[in-house]
Amino acid sequence: MNQNSIHAKTEARVLFVDMDSFFARCEQQVNFWLRGRPVGVCVYTGKYGCVISLSKEAKALGIKAGTRLNEVMEICPDFIPVESNPTRYREFHVKIISILQQYCQDVVPKSIDEAIINLTDYKLVHPDPEVLARKIKQDILDKVGDFLSCSIGIAPNAFLAKLGSVIGKKNEGANAGLQLIDQNNIDAVLGRLKLGNLPGIGKQMCYRLERAGINTPLEMRYADPHKLKAIFKSIEGIYWHYRLNFIETNIVAHEYKGMQAMRQVSKEKRASAEYMEQLFLTLCCTLEKRMVRHKFYCKAVGFSCHYTDGSRWEDGFTISTPMQDAITLMNMVKVRIAKFEETTKCAPIFNNQITSLRLSVTNFVNNGNMLYSLFEDMDKKETARKTMHAIKDQFGHNKIMRAVELTDNKVIKDVIGFGSVKDLTDLDYAAIPRYD
Repeated sequence: MNQNSIHAKTEARVLFVDMDSFFARCEQQVNFWLRGRPVGVCVYTGKYGCVISLSKEAKALGIKAGTRLNEVMEICPDFIPVESNPTRYREFHVKIISILQQYCQDVVPKSIDEAIINLTDYKLVHPDPEVLARKIKQDILDKVGDFLSCSIGIAPNAFLAKLGSVIGKKNEGANAGLQLIDQNNIDAVLGRLKLGNLPGIGKQMCYRLERAGINTPLEMRYADPHKLKAIFKSIEGIYWHYRLNFIETNIVAHEYKGMQAMRQVSKEKRASAEYMEQLFLTLCCTLEKRMVRHKFYCKAVGFSCHYTDGSRWEDGFTISTPMQDAITLMNMVKVRIAKFEETTKCAPIFNNQITSLRLSVTNFVNNGNMLYSLFEDMDKKETARKTMHAIKDQFGHNKIMRAVELTDNKVIKDVIGFGSVKDLTDLDYAAIPRYD
């Protein structure tokens, strides 16, 4: 679904739903004892585990996402670390999307805790978006979880609606968690903000804008679009002009340019060669699963290792025949690593100093554009791969697997990122019963 346009909209009929402290709130939803306490969700709860989501109580203490647990405990000895439960978060996400779809079919999940609702074609059904926003907030509390609050921004386009959801989190009283931005108040809203308050504008871009004489979001709104293009050094500058002037640029669902899988490696785990081997395979299998689900085949691969001394090893290559098979992907990378080690006489790329691994696939084609090799029976392999993933989806990940995936222990945990709805499809959303 692509609803972008080059025409400005005058009515505020786009809603941006942003769940509050989503992972932490999901844990507080299912465990009443955690409510009102400083809670943090971590992929691993060891000494150097990293906090990825914080409850509002933890945020109030000044704890930041990305902080290591040993540092967090120094700030707050009462801090409660909870291991992440990706299946739980996906289930809540799907239920929330189901609630939104009761009111409008133009719903785009932007991440695991965010969604856009476009009411442009629903004027007769929902004449007042603000009334609907309040009802959605209450429905989520009543039908999904009484501790799952959210903030909703309302604006003529998705970006300004997202900005409204950020501002709404700070509102109090009757407008708590709600903010409308339209042509009547946009200048007043932008006039109270700094450049860094705009989602997507980082410190470096703030510096570049200020050097060019643009010091506030309001000045950015009225800047010449070609000047913005020059500052951003790309068409992105024109898009920023669009966003701040009610033109839609952000309602696109699952427009993939690439996929990546990455894992951090703890000190204890990196010492195990078996673990590193299994981790690498798991990254390959993760990308295979996503490509199979979206019917993509990649023609470019990237791989990188980061080490304890701050150095890294990177490689990228293209392939002539598009592929999505995990084992083929793994073997291709291994062959290139072995060739590099032999040519340069360097130390092993896979060693006990690795802190993280990253694997990426890009340059996609879909199965309708596949050109199969004349020398391999690709059709049989593809059928087997699709069948395997269909069985996994229906009966569970561990019900069927390749022999190479077998291990004595479950080495790699399931993880999920804030931007990740990549493993969910329309079938996942349809599987949740509708609420009356």
